[in-house]
Amino acid sequence: MTGHEPNPALAVNVRWELLAANRAVGLFLGDVAGEWAGPPFNVLRATLHPDGLSRRIRNLAQWRAHVLRRVRRQAERTSAAGLAELLEELEGYPVPRTDAGELSTGRPEDDLVVPLRLSSEHGELALLYTTTVFGSPRDVTLDEIAVETFFPADPRTAALMRAAAGWT
Repeated sequence: MTGHEPNPALAVNVRWELLAANRAVGLFLGDVAGEWAGPPFNVLRATLHPDGLSRRIRNLAQWRAHVLRRVRRQAERTSAAGLAELLEELEGYPVPRTDAGELSTGRPEDDLVVPLRLSSEHGELALLYTTTVFGSPRDVTLDEIAVETFFPADPRTAALMRAAAGWT
């Protein structure tokens, strides 16, 4: 995970429970705490819970809709134990309103590239993510692991992330 720094990267299992993370993930999850956060620490619960990271997500309506569609597709494809229950819980969290006051569900056709716009102590971050999964696992436990890496979506965010990591 350290090889991804200064970009945040984390490894999760099929139920989105945190397995490993680099120091840069502290930009996201450093102030997330509460009984609902775990253990095990569930990344999606921590992200979308009203007392979690969602308080700092500037495009929460868009991000929430994107994440829920992604988990719904994952549940349909894998039928992984606990995933349907997690999805039901996440869908039960409050639905944010857009600036126009409308409830937002987002559009599936917009899911290809959805930025995460996050307020941080270093300023607003605009991030894009990639997911790495193991395509030909030799071990059944590897089949459940995904690595999520967040990259700067603009030069300002890149500079902020380098500064936060102590890079010049």
